[in-house]
Amino acid sequence: MLVFVLLSLMLFPAFGQAPDYNNPYSPIFTDKPVYSWTDKMKITIIAPSWNSDKHLIDTIGETSSHSINISTSDDSLEQYRFTETDVNSGIFTAEVILTGFQHDVDGDGNFDTTPRTSGSGPTSGFLQVERDSAVTISFEFADGVVLVESVPITWNVGTISFFDDVIFLDDSATIRVVDLDMNLNPEALDHLTLQVSSDSDAAGIEVNAVETSESSGSFIGTVQLSQNSPSSGNRLYSIPGDKIFAKYDDYTLPKPYSISDNLEIKTFAGVDSSVPSLERLTNSPVSFSDGLGNSLDSFSLNNQIQIVGTIQNEHNFNQKFVYLFQVKDDDNHVESLSWIQSEISPKQILDVSQSWTPTESGKYQIETFVWNSLSDPTILSPTMSTLITID
Repeated sequence: MLVFVLLSLMLFPAFGQAPDYNNPYSPIFTDKPVYSWTDKMKITIIAPSWNSDKHLIDTIGETSSHSINISTSDDSLEQYRFTETDVNSGIFTAEVILTGFQHDVDGDGNFDTTPRTSGSGPTSGFLQVERDSAVTISFEFADGVVLVESVPITWNVGTISFFDDVIFLDDSATIRVVDLDMNLNPEALDHLTLQVSSDSDAAGIEVNAVETSESSGSFIGTVQLSQNSPSSGNRLYSIPGDKIFAKYDDYTLPKPYSISDNLEIKTFAGVDSSVPSLERLTNSPVSFSDGLGNSLDSFSLNNQIQIVGTIQNEHNFNQKFVYLFQVKDDDNHVESLSWIQSEISPKQILDVSQSWTPTESGKYQIETFVWNSLSDPTILSPTMSTLITID
């Protein structure tokens, strides 16, 4: 609708007309239907009747008669000046920066805003606003004829997300926070702090997220993942199979939250290696020994057997794993199931073992599995199987 009206005025400009008291035409538009507390408001008034000189850039609103006032319930910019967009356009614009109220937006105990009300227009205005309030623009189009437009002011719940659900080691993890309330200065890039951690480094690091553009309310932070170096600066220690977590504390919440409330906004992503999962570890066939560590070639009823598995990490990163031992009888019934959960270092060869005492003779199949974890059974090495006979 606004585009059509503007196009009509450009094609058929009006000037030097007296305001029509009985049919006042001067629609007021704002660039957003809802504003946050520190936004920049861009206001357009289409008033061809006030295009008094087709050869000059006209102004409106700055006089006590036919004034334009921009106000909240507590503060007001009186006689605010609007300027014509071009000679003979009949379209008048102005800007006002909302300055919020005194509030600590990051929980550090300090106020982060400078509320004030001042300026005469068209771009010099600052207006203090409260949460869950409104800004009203009133224009005395003609004597006793006042046109009014009002827009609400509200806070928003922030959101946080990783760009990718899975991040490969030695790559960067990119985190986006969207919180319009943290656009504290609509004419500069704002910053906010994120806490980022991993399963392998629960303490984690603090990351600075920077607004993508002036007044966007969208912030980007990046973290470099490393499996060989400790966390420092923007580098986070993490290994394959980890989850990495990012959180942001939102201190500007809409109703029904109170102004003093805060909310932890968080997200997570998986960490993986570019090495295919089945090639992460090498799983060797099992061997058998007695309780003293002597090798066994034959197996007797009711005698303890030590089942020994060997895994090797040929890569240059730590790898968490769970090693499972499963014993099945000739009817495919599971006689024993046990596991060991640990972490193997780069280039390390590791023996893992479990004991089993057969109580019935017969043939048994010994299977070993190497997974990432019990909760994430990603296979890290092919399954090994060995058949033995109990006499």
